[in-house]
Amino acid sequence: MGRAAVAVLGIFVADLAFKAPRLPVMGETILGQGFKDGPGGKGSNQAIAAARAGADARMITRIGRDTFGEMARKAWAADGIDTSAVAIDDSLPTGAAFIFVSTETGNNAIIVESGAAAKLSPEDVAAAEAAIAGSKVFLTQFEQPVETALVGLRLARRHGVTTILNPAPALPVDDAIYGLCDYVTPNETEAATLTGLKVETEDDALAAARDLVRRGARNALITLGEKGALLHGAEGTFMVPAFKVPRVVDTTGAGDAFNGGFAVALAEGKPAAEAVRFGCATAGLSVQKPGTAPSMPTRAEIEALLAQG
Repeated sequence: MGRAAVAVLGIFVADLAFKAPRLPVMGETILGQGFKDGPGGKGSNQAIAAARAGADARMITRIGRDTFGEMARKAWAADGIDTSAVAIDDSLPTGAAFIFVSTETGNNAIIVESGAAAKLSPEDVAAAEAAIAGSKVFLTQFEQPVETALVGLRLARRHGVTTILNPAPALPVDDAIYGLCDYVTPNETEAATLTGLKVETEDDALAAARDLVRRGARNALITLGEKGALLHGAEGTFMVPAFKVPRVVDTTGAGDAFNGGFAVALAEGKPAAEAVRFGCATAGLSVQKPGTAPSMPTRAEIEALLAQG
């Protein structure tokens, strides 16, 4: 039996990560305490997470013909990701992201410039129809144009593919998009932006999830960092706690790890509660390593953590 297929529509950017105790204020220069570059972008991170977690991952994006584009191709090749739906743009550069990582907490702040992927178009998605139609799960975000994500969700729905929208960064959107989503997976901040409700407690998260379901989503899955994740909708209402980890090194990419792992579990036919737990395990492992794509765990590592309970 082959690996379950997950198609990911999203962007690649080169991550340029700086470590320091704090961000500088305007006009100030401070000394860093570490620097690393590597592959990133929510879509690419999620595809790599899905591939390492056991999926036949398929990437749909646009990159430039440049050094950062070569970084993308090498990263995808290393994890066996299908790139037949990756368009090469000769006029625009591959995107990049500035990432600040606190040496005090491991938390992060990010600025993304999508580059060529900002021009990822409905036509690019249409050209990837075979990759989407042949997948069990379709996953997308909002780092590329919203109308492009919308076309991808419609196409996946037309072919009976389970759809996941990770609405990051959170943007004001027409409620019609939620009706195309089997799962909407914002974090606390994104859920608050989308619903206008504060999301600080589990009860707040449930209220936000109910609002997203009211707007049309089949299920809303709110990720709550170290608390875990709360799901509400057609698959029920339940809270799945996060896995306790010995030390948080870097939270960058944890949400992408969760979404990639969650998508794989769904693609393999696991029940929603089990799929959420699989996503939590994937995220819990990722925060123990630095970086984004490099921190994504393998299937063996995920299963070992799950077996520990």
